[in-house]
Amino acid sequence: MIVGIPKEIKAQENRVGLLPSAIYQLIKRGHQVLVEKGAGVGSGYPDEEYARAGAELIDKHAEVFERATMIVKVKEPLPEEYGLLREGLILFTYLHLAANKPLTEALAKSRVTAIAYETVEVNRRLPLLEPMSEIAGRMSIIVGGYCLAKHQGGKGVLLGGVPGVLPGKVIVIGGGTAGVNAARMATGLGADVTIMEVDVERMRFLDITMHAAHTLYSSPAHVTELLPTVDLLIGAVLVPGAKAPKLINREMLRLMKPGSVLVDIAIDQGGCVETSKPTTHEHPTFVEEGVIHYCVANMPAAYARTATQALTNVTSRYVEILADHGVPGAFQHDPHLLGGLNLIDGHVTLKAVADAHGLPFTEYGKGSGIPPLRL
Repeated sequence: MIVGIPKEIKAQENRVGLLPSAIYQLIKRGHQVLVEKGAGVGSGYPDEEYARAGAELIDKHAEVFERATMIVKVKEPLPEEYGLLREGLILFTYLHLAANKPLTEALAKSRVTAIAYETVEVNRRLPLLEPMSEIAGRMSIIVGGYCLAKHQGGKGVLLGGVPGVLPGKVIVIGGGTAGVNAARMATGLGADVTIMEVDVERMRFLDITMHAAHTLYSSPAHVTELLPTVDLLIGAVLVPGAKAPKLINREMLRLMKPGSVLVDIAIDQGGCVETSKPTTHEHPTFVEEGVIHYCVANMPAAYARTATQALTNVTSRYVEILADHGVPGAFQHDPHLLGGLNLIDGHVTLKAVADAHGLPFTEYGKGSGIPPLRL
């Protein structure tokens, strides 16, 4: 197979689809790899390292899409890339389609085979999403604490406090991977941390393993009760493949004190706060109802080298399976990979995405009439 690694064109997106070491392994397995020049520079991997690994360096962005059988990216295609998608091309990347109807329609129109990292599920875990959730969770406390500084418009509260002064109050909504990592960082700084969850068994686990944090059942009444006291609110809610539920509306947000900070990690899936809207690393924050909102849709890109290494650690095995077996052979070789299939041949094959946009859902491989992909 011909595997293409284009340079990411999203604003301040410095990650790259694969490390040179992963490309070396693909070439050893008999595949050809095309890498757009400069694709790895933002992560600290110059073109020379890709050349030494055996990749062919390509000057033009479009040529990578034209010649490749499979495109391995980090972020979803942007509108200027829609025209590069075509039938017979495998796209393997983060997609977050439930929050992006135009992209869903573009993928369907192109008849590309779209496989999303974030919906590959193994034993109720999302192994290709977890590393980025870990980074975003840890990062949320770093950026949230910085935004609380007075010169950033914040309340002027130091999360850890000092002797004789109470620490800042952090509320984390969601006790999954991102939420736990946010709570770990916040407790490490000495903040007063409460994790809100709806899964009672998960709360028992958190109560046993995270002695420095409190747990509280997540309900509108409990959220409303805590909002007037919070300094930093972390939205870390995830429904796999689906749009994030809006747990905090504008009226509830008004309960927070001016200069408080919200970091909405769920913004990739539409955000879990009514007032959230995607921002970039260039312009990361905005203010609504006196509350500073940090809603960067590609948070881990800020730490691109760490993020690229962590991402390749978990994706390279699946890239090799797709390259070795193609589609549908890869699904037969590892059925977990089928959970990542969002669209094929114009059909939406992930129910959460179809439901989010009111589109027809077609179950792959169940007499749906979807033909096998011809490589």
